[in-house]
Amino acid sequence: MKIRSYQTGDQDALIALWDECGLLRPWNDPYLDIERKLGVQPELFLVGVNGDQKIIASAMAGFDGHRGWVNYLAVAPDKRRLSLGRQLMNEAERLLIERGCPKLNLQVRTGNLEVLEFYRKLGYVQDDVVSLGKRLIQDQQ
Repeated sequence: MKIRSYQTGDQDALIALWDECGLLRPWNDPYLDIERKLGVQPELFLVGVNGDQKIIASAMAGFDGHRGWVNYLAVAPDKRRLSLGRQLMNEAERLLIERGCPKLNLQVRTGNLEVLEFYRKLGYVQDDVVSLGKRLIQDQQ
C-alpha cells in the first residue's frame, strides 16, 4: 500500500470505502466532512492506495496545538489483517510528531470491541474521561 494525501478525484471512492466500512452516520454528511478537512491541514488527510491506485484505506488526522486526533480510519474489509491500519496509524503518528503533537486521542464507538483491540495492540490505552459533544452545525435536517 502506498500512503498519500487526499486528492480531489478521491472523493467518491473514499466515501464508498467509508460506507463499506460502516463509518457513515446520518448526522454527518461525508461530503461536508471532506470539504471541512480540506480547509484545515489537508496534508494530514491520508489515503492508502493499492498498485492499481484504488483507495483501500484512509485516515483523517489533525492537530489542534494541544492534542492530535484521528478520524475516519478505514481499511477495505477484504484488505484487513494485512497491517494496513497499522501503517496508516504509524504515518499519522509520524506526521503529528513532526508538528510537535504530544498526545494522540481517538474516539471509538462503545461496543466496537474489534477496533478497541486493534488500538490496544498499537499501544493505546483507555483514558479515564467522558467524551462530550455538541453539534454546532447540523449537516442533515
